Amino acid sequence: MHLIIPAHNEEARLPSTLASLRALVDKQSLPGDFTITVVDNASTDRTAAVARSFDDDVMPVSVIACATPGKGAAVRAGVLASTADVVGVMDADGATDLSAIGTALGLLATGADMAIGSRAVGGAMTMARHSRLRQVVATVYRRQTVRIAPGINDTQCGFKLMRGDLARRVFAGLRCTGFSFDVELLGRAQRMGARIDEFPVIWVDVPGSTFRPARHGVAAFWELARISRMLDAEPAAAYVAPPLALPVLEPVLEPELANALAGVEDGPLVVTAPVAEPVATLVHAPDVLPAHIVIPAPRVEPPTAAGGLVEP
Repeated sequence: MHLIIPAHNEEARLPSTLASLRALVDKQSLPGDFTITVVDNASTDRTAAVARSFDDDVMPVSVIACATPGKGAAVRAGVLASTADVVGVMDADGATDLSAIGTALGLLATGADMAIGSRAVGGAMTMARHSRLRQVVATVYRRQTVRIAPGINDTQCGFKLMRGDLARRVFAGLRCTGFSFDVELLGRAQRMGARIDEFPVIWVDVPGSTFRPARHGVAAFWELARISRMLDAEPAAAYVAPPLALPVLEPVLEPELANALAGVEDGPLVVTAPVAEPVATLVHAPDVLPAHIVIPAPRVEPPTAAGGLVEP
């Protein structure tokens, strides 16, 4: 299994994500060789050095450079450099709880070609700190993705796991270099006949996002229009999945999360947690939520310099 993490100036958020992944590797055996590639997307900080400091025999971490700006360009470079039977993509902020890895592997093992995390399906728990403008832009954006990737509730969640051969085939044709690359990825995979399973995740907003609605929103909508025209003009290409043998792993949850989830009915959940910001905006179908619970955000602190993290 090969995990791709695109990163642009992520020296502050990346250490906690890599430390959490290492903790997961130490808790349970993942199928085959588990490797990570951090794609340094023209960072001007110490992102690459921080990533390399986590490299060891237990969890190999490599760094490749992508000079073309944009998240889509960075993920494409990482996927095309992979050779694994299973390829995953996750954000550098680690907002998606890592229990998603076990769930996604189980879906692939039972026939899915791609398993994507979702904050908008029954069972999802989300805590977000977003402005009203960002909420409005996200709502309108999701409505526009339906024509390209019908049936997908959340195209933009930063966790996706897929068969390696499918990933490399789809990303080889990917043209979107920016924020909307996920929509093109899903649209292309659907047109190839791939089975895409969407599953609920636990997602905690991590401050530090570089996406600004006022600055990037127009470009994101323009990308959607371009993707739609492009896919409509291309002939569909069939995908035949080769055999893939994977064990079904039990998701590993922090004790607080496991206790909070016990006995909760299906349905999207709003999760409130202590936050430093004066306002915490709760999103995702608040009018149909079955419950509100309070839990701490599950984060693993990065190691000190003695543990391998390069000091500034």
